Amino acid sequence: MNILQGVLLRALGLLLLALCMLAAAFYAPERSLQSLIANWAPAPSDFIELQRPAGPQLIHLRDQGPREDPMPIVLIHGTSASLHAWEGWVAGLAATRRVISFDLPGFGLTGPSIDGDYSDEAYVRTIVALLDHLQLDKVVMGGNSLGGQLAWETALLHPQRVAALVLVDAGGLAFRSESVPAGFRVARLPGVRHLARNLLPRRLVESSVRNVYGDPSLVTPALVDRYFELTLREGNREALARRIDQLKPGFYADRLRELTQPTLILWGGKDRLIPPDNAAVFQRSIAGSQLVMFPALGHVPHEEAPAATLKPVQEFLNRLPH
Repeated sequence: MNILQGVLLRALGLLLLALCMLAAAFYAPERSLQSLIANWAPAPSDFIELQRPAGPQLIHLRDQGPREDPMPIVLIHGTSASLHAWEGWVAGLAATRRVISFDLPGFGLTGPSIDGDYSDEAYVRTIVALLDHLQLDKVVMGGNSLGGQLAWETALLHPQRVAALVLVDAGGLAFRSESVPAGFRVARLPGVRHLARNLLPRRLVESSVRNVYGDPSLVTPALVDRYFELTLREGNREALARRIDQLKPGFYADRLRELTQPTLILWGGKDRLIPPDNAAVFQRSIAGSQLVMFPALGHVPHEEAPAATLKPVQEFLNRLPH
């Protein structure tokens, strides 16, 4: 062995050692549902099974407030979030209104889809099946980001089930992001996905959450813990990659004008994932819709400032026919 070969071998050894140390530092194996329930599914959390063609689909949900409410409210979270994002709103609504929040398949404690289908149509079918399971004929449906997209798509495809819409920085248009959270960028890279199934730097999650807040200083360690631990739920990281593969940006956008439900649109002025110009498109396209902007808030205004963002929602709900 000559000197050059020796140097190369030592360099390779140091590189392998560094990679092993890096893997050990960021090693984050999947966690079972049971290991997460104590922290993230206290009462009134419940688990139900929706019967689907491929088998029973587990759903984590919370059904709060008076059961006699004639027009319940269903809240749907965004990509990589969970029903916990709505806790501020639910606290302000549940004294007088029935509020149902749940984890979409692929996220939170619900875990992966039973059939691996993460298309918009599959999500809408799940939402309608949930309404059927809860024996809810018609609801007010609200959602953020992906959840907002699914809310208006459900209203479009099943108008008889949706009385009104609350769209919070909603998806569904073919938009161009100003900034994409790091976690989403990683999930888009086929070569990195396999590693991501067992490696997850907590700082990557923190960076992603801070990216969607208008004021990143409001992102607490406890909030990062929630996003981090629920991402580790068995099957969720693979589900995110599959959801991204099945995206059809703007597929139903040309049908927005068909919506006739009363609609409230809320938007964060500092949203860099789905920029505020998208809000104007929704307002122009949905006849009679109302737009409320929050200049200092980001992509998740309901989570960043629940009290301030809930106020126009309560006023909107009070104007709806009973």
